[in-house]
Amino acid sequence: MENILRIALISPKGPLYRHRGGIFGRGLRYMPLTFPTLAALIPADIPHHLQCYDEGIEEIPAHIDADIIGMTVITGTASRAYELAQHFRSEGKTVILGGPHVTLMPDEATRYADAIVCGYAEDTWPQLLHDYRNHTLHPRYDQEHQFSLHNRPQPDRSVLPRRKYLTDAVFEATRSCNHSCKFCVAPTAWGSALQRPVADVVADIQSSGRRRAIFVDLNMIADKAYARSLFEALIPLRIHWYGLSTTLLTHDAELLDLCAASGCRGLLMGLESISSNSLDGMQKAFNNPDAYRTVVHELHKRKIALQACFVFGHDGDEPDIFEKTAHFAIDAGIDLPRFAIITPFPGTPLYTDLHKQGRILHNDWQWYDGQHVVFQPAQMDAQTLLDGTRRAWQLAYSWSGMWKRLRQGVAPLPVRLASNFTYRRYAHGLEKYYTCDCMSWDAPRGVVTP
Repeated sequence: MENILRIALISPKGPLYRHRGGIFGRGLRYMPLTFPTLAALIPADIPHHLQCYDEGIEEIPAHIDADIIGMTVITGTASRAYELAQHFRSEGKTVILGGPHVTLMPDEATRYADAIVCGYAEDTWPQLLHDYRNHTLHPRYDQEHQFSLHNRPQPDRSVLPRRKYLTDAVFEATRSCNHSCKFCVAPTAWGSALQRPVADVVADIQSSGRRRAIFVDLNMIADKAYARSLFEALIPLRIHWYGLSTTLLTHDAELLDLCAASGCRGLLMGLESISSNSLDGMQKAFNNPDAYRTVVHELHKRKIALQACFVFGHDGDEPDIFEKTAHFAIDAGIDLPRFAIITPFPGTPLYTDLHKQGRILHNDWQWYDGQHVVFQPAQMDAQTLLDGTRRAWQLAYSWSGMWKRLRQGVAPLPVRLASNFTYRRYAHGLEKYYTCDCMSWDAPRGVVTP
């Protein structure tokens, strides 16, 4: 047993999305790909025992029998990750931190870890494990410049309990995006878009045996030629799938028809705002609010449901933006509207601009979750932004709002009802999590300012 490397992987969660006390229910959770990917990358020549803990579905044990503990960190979970890291390091465990926040804030993260991984981990994670076994662990591992998604092992989804999630049929064909939206982490953390070989994607889906799939790609049509190849390859599989795209898909009728023919039954799109000025300021001018109803119509015509994301807090937003946006979502028949507060994640152009203007309220990362105010809005106070976002959620998922949208939906009625009731629970549970604590001007002790 002495030669067995005991590895534990942890996905920490913020209060809103945590297993105990949170409101992000099973109906909104799908199995994350991070653990299955990292599990598949553990070198075959390293005998090991792997444990995986997702704080969204279970408690993190106070004591874990492991030699090395790895955590994937996004900004909203950084505070929790650092808390756990300090605890496990005090017990003599070797702690490894990786993920988007670590990539964006390496100098901060290195204070809490024995080693950090910046960028994609396909090459560095296996090397790190070998180094650990050889007692030559480095403090930092960086993604190779010529990184590729070719010749990678298929994810091992057996490392997490399928029953705890809505589905484990989660796949990716591409990573990152070719746009440079001002608020988005992807261009800064990951760079340009990458593609998996289409044959690998198809093989992954076939081996899963699932008839429904979720693609977690940020923008499946970032490369239209690749998207066409992928959609054509999906047609013979006769599956139904859901994914993410930009509104630009509806500008290309041929590609949209192919998308529908491949089995697409739902897409998440970032509409962001019903104000053109706000979109210009976020470098997302390819969205056109005047064409949003057309977007809904073109998707519905092909039996594709739309989950649309709107973001509040743009410099041009005034206090009436919340009701206007919610009413638009209802009247336009958007199947599942979602609302967020714009969040200046560190390393993004948005954070840089607001920091220069002295408008960042604090760097307490636990509140950087897309549902709290961490900067000073231009046209209203922070409390108005918080309250208005809550009202938009509650209006869109009021009984009358749901009824109007359900009547226009294209998904099977049981799916429409289940998804809307799941989001209604979320929308009407936010109030107990919306707190003024997130709007303090005092940065918390121990947090590094970018």
